[in-house]
Amino acid sequence: MTAMLTVRPAGPGDASDICALLNAVDRIEIGRPETGLGTVEADLNHPDVDLATDSWLAFHGGRLVAYALVWADSGPGRVDGDHYVLPGHPGAAAVLLARMEARAGRMAAALGPGPATLRLPLNTAPTLDLALLRGRGYRPVHRHQVMTRALSAAAHPPPAPPAGLDLRHCAGDEADRRRAHALVERAFVDHFGHVERPYGAWLDHLDARNLDWSLVWIASLPGRGDAAVLLTRDDRTSMGWFSHLGVREDLRGRGIGGFLLRHGFAVYAARGRDTVGLGVDTDNKSGALALYEAHGMGLHYAVDTWELPLHSQG
Repeated sequence: MTAMLTVRPAGPGDASDICALLNAVDRIEIGRPETGLGTVEADLNHPDVDLATDSWLAFHGGRLVAYALVWADSGPGRVDGDHYVLPGHPGAAAVLLARMEARAGRMAAALGPGPATLRLPLNTAPTLDLALLRGRGYRPVHRHQVMTRALSAAAHPPPAPPAGLDLRHCAGDEADRRRAHALVERAFVDHFGHVERPYGAWLDHLDARNLDWSLVWIASLPGRGDAAVLLTRDDRTSMGWFSHLGVREDLRGRGIGGFLLRHGFAVYAARGRDTVGLGVDTDNKSGALALYEAHGMGLHYAVDTWELPLHSQG
């Protein structure tokens, strides 16, 4: 007898099983497991996600084979989603896509009138059948790279800052955390997919309750104020992670970004990390890709954003 497909919402108690599924997908797509349990728990506990309506687990013969999630914290016209499926389960993939799309349509209607889309990030060689996506009306609209670099304490001593530059971390200072938020909003305003969020929503988006603020730094210049921010996290199993490195547009070209990058390398090498990674928009106009390449970072894998126009009726 053919095993039946069953689908139900996810719950906080499913985090370990979901993490195992995502790491099985990681092994296929990028060659090693890189999803941490904390990342999954943050998604399941996000205040803008109602798991009963916004998440799905698909089981085939009692085995978890697919997982999907949608959320709408990016303003009118946009719903975001994640979709993971093991190879050989096209039925589960299609069922979860259909449920995501229906829910995203209802979310779009609640966000207000006008055109809306569902965005789905996928590895450029995903376990999900791309013919299935295209057949449902999705199209790729953007690509970004995940880049990594090997570290060692000997190769990455603390760098000397550019003349006059002051660097401080944000631990224990709420005012500096708000300045970090303001710098991110200013430096990333033109980046693909960037959404302007008020401070509280930004903290939720970062999963800030699990963020070590001593690993977030602000650089400032005399007479110019806060110039740049480096926001990193050390809660991934596979590597340290630089989630935001931004320099004010009017202060670029002074070596500040390169200094912050080398500073991050030195800090994480001293913490015993042998690898750091970050994501970069391949169409970034600030020169970030060239900066990272010049500092020895190389392609780990690439991700395409696929987009589906939504009908607000669901």
